[in-house]
Amino acid sequence: MADDFSERYGDLLAGSYDCVDRIVLKAYFPLGCRPGGLRCWWRRLHGGSDDQLDDTRLMRMAGRFARRVKAWGESAGVPVIYCKAGQRKHRIAGEYLATHEVGTGVFLVLAAKAPAPVWKVKRSPAGNITNLEKRIEYVNHYSFHIMDPDWGHVTIKMSGHPPFGAQIMLNGHEYVACQARKAGIPFAKDGNCFTAVADPAGLAQCADALSQDAAIGRLSRVCQRWIYSACLCFALDSGEQQRSRFGYEFSVYQVEYSRNLIFRSGLSVYQVEYSRNLIFRSGPQMEKVFDLAADRTRSRLDVPALRTIFGAYARPHRGRRASSHMEAAIETPAYDLTIFKVHFGRLTAKAYTKGERVLRFEAIAHNTAELRCGRVLEKFPQIVTRLAGMAARFCTALDCVDTGFITSDVLDELPAPSQLGASRTGGIDLNKPRTRAVLSAALALTAAPRGFTVAEFTAKVQMMTGQASYTTRQAAYDLRKLRGKHLTDKPGRSRRYYIPPDAARTITALLTLRDQVIAPILAGLRSPRMGRKPKAWTAVDRDYEQLRIGMQTLFDDLGLETMATAA
Repeated sequence: MADDFSERYGDLLAGSYDCVDRIVLKAYFPLGCRPGGLRCWWRRLHGGSDDQLDDTRLMRMAGRFARRVKAWGESAGVPVIYCKAGQRKHRIAGEYLATHEVGTGVFLVLAAKAPAPVWKVKRSPAGNITNLEKRIEYVNHYSFHIMDPDWGHVTIKMSGHPPFGAQIMLNGHEYVACQARKAGIPFAKDGNCFTAVADPAGLAQCADALSQDAAIGRLSRVCQRWIYSACLCFALDSGEQQRSRFGYEFSVYQVEYSRNLIFRSGLSVYQVEYSRNLIFRSGPQMEKVFDLAADRTRSRLDVPALRTIFGAYARPHRGRRASSHMEAAIETPAYDLTIFKVHFGRLTAKAYTKGERVLRFEAIAHNTAELRCGRVLEKFPQIVTRLAGMAARFCTALDCVDTGFITSDVLDELPAPSQLGASRTGGIDLNKPRTRAVLSAALALTAAPRGFTVAEFTAKVQMMTGQASYTTRQAAYDLRKLRGKHLTDKPGRSRRYYIPPDAARTITALLTLRDQVIAPILAGLRSPRMGRKPKAWTAVDRDYEQLRIGMQTLFDDLGLETMATAA
């Protein structure tokens, strides 16, 4: 799916590819989610009777789980580490992998407390069950770190309490790396990022496999391969699993999709989180492009702050020697990292530099329910498709907000009334603060993946202006005026509004001309001579000074005087 940002900087790119990145699946036992189902499962497990179903025996099952894991770890030589609050378990696993050679199977178990549903049983004095209550409590979870031949590093986090809910965490880049090794495609990899590859088309084919319907089967197979034999076996042995007919179903909880742009630098480079990776020709060129775009779009998209993580090294440039040797390698450079992030509820769009020459755009669904296309595993292709569209729209919105354009007659047509259906709407006067606030709010909502409602637009205007007196009635009227000028769109009978790409460019140009061209120039003309040059003298400051001098000459020729010169 093409986007305007990639097309604008296409001459600087060595390539790009999209890839599903982080995937989190939920594994649940359907019978164990309801009181009646839990009793039915318990009867299957204990010969048709639930007389022994009580809190004590449920706690004993959790204790047995813990003892079995610890005993197996000691006998198999697999570390079982109990983590404290605040410890980053993925970093512990990464450090272990960096210092140990591991084979296929479980290589590390990390235990820590986390919230999970726990069943509480209440019985009458006669011994009858009167209530089965499900509470959320902090209990021990066991993270089984597994090395899979097809998916690389896989993590299964399972609760020790019935019904033994679990999360399966996978990484699309790990899958692509494993498939590339099997296909004999040499590559270089920096963490979670491909920085060089000998066969870009072959790697792209491996990455596209996770966006197709066949990905459902691949995900199901890796889950079935490990969750019963490597994790659930500590709670229920194979006989107990078969006797109670314990079986997991899977749903998609989180997905990240990234689009990566890779800048060129001598070599041919290639790079649910779904990622789009753009590969640029040189690292400094990529850094300049992204930093400039982030700086310009930050205020327009209402991003309060940019997070910059400073690295220890400078990015490579053309003058440095680059090795032509390419292999399956993991690199760990530390360059400055600027993260540009926009949140929309439980959806996030993010852009940042990765490695030496990779610019990555991510679309993240922290909870796939927000996408409203279903969460069961069979809906995975639809989820990826929506995230891919979200990543493409974010790239396009970033380009539109970064680079504005208006036609010669826009400024003349804006104040004039317009016709919207059978009704007549008022014009748009840029001299009014409310109008500028409305345009700024509309521009900030350009990247919203599902559009925005009148209420969300009202909240954005109130947040940006600090005026709680702005009402939804005023917002609906202002949006109607924007629709009359084709600066926003409301398809069909939908209640959601969208900012088309061309409208975003027009709004950007109007606000930039009003706030960053006309206003500063007129303010500078009030003082004919410039004061002391500031220490921080940017290229924009230099351009403003040249315009101020040129406009002063023009005003003299036209016979116009400012208040300062007239006095």
